[in-house]
Amino acid sequence: MMKENQTVFDYLGLTMIMFGFTMAVLNIFCIFFGDSAVGYSSIFELGSRGITVKTAAQFLGVCAIISGMRFMFFSDIIIKKMPIGLRTACMLIGVIIVITVFTAVFKWFPVNDRKPWIMFFICFGISFLGSWLIMIAKEKAENKKMAEALRKLKEEENAQ
Repeated sequence: MMKENQTVFDYLGLTMIMFGFTMAVLNIFCIFFGDSAVGYSSIFELGSRGITVKTAAQFLGVCAIISGMRFMFFSDIIIKKMPIGLRTACMLIGVIIVITVFTAVFKWFPVNDRKPWIMFFICFGISFLGSWLIMIAKEKAENKKMAEALRKLKEEENAQ
């Protein structure tokens, strides 16, 4: 479902929701894995005590970029005639590129080490699958509401 009337507040709201979720997950990771990742990843500079302001700002940047990409690919304001499957593929590729660039620039983990990339793709895949399932459930609920409203409207027209 494409929305054409998105505002800067929709963009900021999505960015903040994504950032809040990301910070919660990162802090949970810090509790469980932080001390063992000190020196390996800039994300875990403070070990199990949390993340630095610098890391939080980097992730805010990622969330803002991803929100912008979502706006670009999933509203009809910028891209008008692209199938939803292609939009989704472009969005996924864009997210992977953004994460790769941030990982290399900010040394989130060694870019030539396979293990963190495997873990990233597993987490990314699970997150994407979860988001996709939630989106499908939301769309089904909205469709059900619209079908019910249409049924009631037809009943009212027939009663007149």
